Amino acid sequence: MNDTGDSRATERESAGQALLAAILRGALRLTLRRTFRAGVPWERQRSRMLKVTRVTLPPRGTRFEPGTCGGIPGEWVHARSGAQPTLTILYLHGGGYCLGSPATHRALTGHLAVRCNARVFAADYRLAPEHPFPAAVEDAVAAYRGLLAQGISAHDLVIAGDSAGGGLSVAAAVRLRELGVPLPRALVLFSPWTDVSLAQLPPPPPGEVMIAPPWITECARAYVGAGDPHHPLASPVNADLRGLPSTLVQVGTDEILLGDSRRLHERLRAAGVAASREEYPRRWHVFQVNAGVLADADRALASVAAFTQRA
Repeated sequence: MNDTGDSRATERESAGQALLAAILRGALRLTLRRTFRAGVPWERQRSRMLKVTRVTLPPRGTRFEPGTCGGIPGEWVHARSGAQPTLTILYLHGGGYCLGSPATHRALTGHLAVRCNARVFAADYRLAPEHPFPAAVEDAVAAYRGLLAQGISAHDLVIAGDSAGGGLSVAAAVRLRELGVPLPRALVLFSPWTDVSLAQLPPPPPGEVMIAPPWITECARAYVGAGDPHHPLASPVNADLRGLPSTLVQVGTDEILLGDSRRLHERLRAAGVAASREEYPRRWHVFQVNAGVLADADRALASVAAFTQRA
């Protein structure tokens, strides 16, 4: 990682990994483009997402159990390694603020628990359009305060999230700072969606396999409702980011939200935050979910584990 905090993987893929990546890319394009479609009822999209994500299995030696934190439902993820966890991660799932649940992200939360030697609480925050902004932010803040109420030190806490959950992680940290609540050790953001105004959304790159502009536009409208899409807690790239904890941003270059990650990283560094950005060439949105299969996903999560320890 260089002085700008921008790291790009330059290793040449092995033939086997290149073939595997091509197979994964094709499978994602076939399944998720059919799942994330504008005009399809939300309940149908949610049901299909749950079915599709069941094929991404969590690592062996992980255990999931329902729980609540601060009155927010969710599930605890434990690694059956026998080692005492040294970290607690509040995980906020993606899905455009309208889809997803702890169950859809078990592959990712399971790998985080194992690789970071952590207990993970995946919050089942309220979804739009039934519960528009700021419901998700309120739930994320409540879950974090619930962890503190259990006696967990802020120094031993990390907030992590992907896509909409990445943007929600930043918004929650900003709100916690405003409330005077001790901030976590670090933020870990996978392809964060940080601007629901879509003011600078580019055309999708040729390698985008998941997110189409009509769908993300529909999600943004559902999330904001009658509110202001430029509000700093709805679009945290617009927020005052001073005083936030060390932040790691990981993103693939073949995704429509690459610009959001770059802009957020620039804003964080301009605000004096110790922020790093890692870009993975030819990788898709939240490719880390393919850990255990895809070498880049394994490298990315190894980087997350190292980051959370040194932060």
